[in-house]
Amino acid sequence: MMGTRAPPGTTQSSEVHTMAADSVAPSSIDDLHYPARSLVLLAGLPGAGKSTLLRRLYGLRCDETEPVPDGRGAWVIDSYQSRNMWAPYLGPIPPRLRTPLVHATHVWRIARAMTRGQAVVAHTRGTWPHLLHGFAWLARRSGTQMHMILLDVEPDVALAGQRIRGRTVTRVAFARHRRRWRALIRQARTGALPPADSVTVLDRPAADTLGAIRFGRPGS
Repeated sequence: MMGTRAPPGTTQSSEVHTMAADSVAPSSIDDLHYPARSLVLLAGLPGAGKSTLLRRLYGLRCDETEPVPDGRGAWVIDSYQSRNMWAPYLGPIPPRLRTPLVHATHVWRIARAMTRGQAVVAHTRGTWPHLLHGFAWLARRSGTQMHMILLDVEPDVALAGQRIRGRTVTRVAFARHRRRWRALIRQARTGALPPADSVTVLDRPAADTLGAIRFGRPGS
């Protein structure tokens, strides 16, 4: 597990905010706690395991078409929900035309929940800087905070994840994501990611042992 600025009230097995990017430490983590009404973006390369992590933490079935309440006042928003909603209508349309509509719907759902004052855990690729700055701006306008969890895996692991899920991105698109992701991780490890109020970087073993993402006071 690696990290920069740790979220307020974080409970975990090692101190994320004091760990250097190249330090050797147990890859384990318990719970992450964030202020009420926060936006928490779970970011990573396509195939890194973002949806897998959300499915484990929240019991998602991956056949949902709408955001899912976590039972404690927060909403879980994954892009597959928008994809599933549009699937009956966009079958014959090429992926290059479907994808922008799906992502636009996904972003709109996150923004809608934020403007309603709801805590949100949302899936994002995290490689589009304009989206990160846009969400950060909206969080400030809504009087809340934006936090990021970066799921950092090797490119070959992400490619294997794409094959397992049955959806792959093109070689050119994946190379573009990799370049942006490397820049994002470099910024995060030096504490220079301006849009976010906190950043936590997890490798796959740390993500596999993450117990929960909670909002409000620890223990609530």
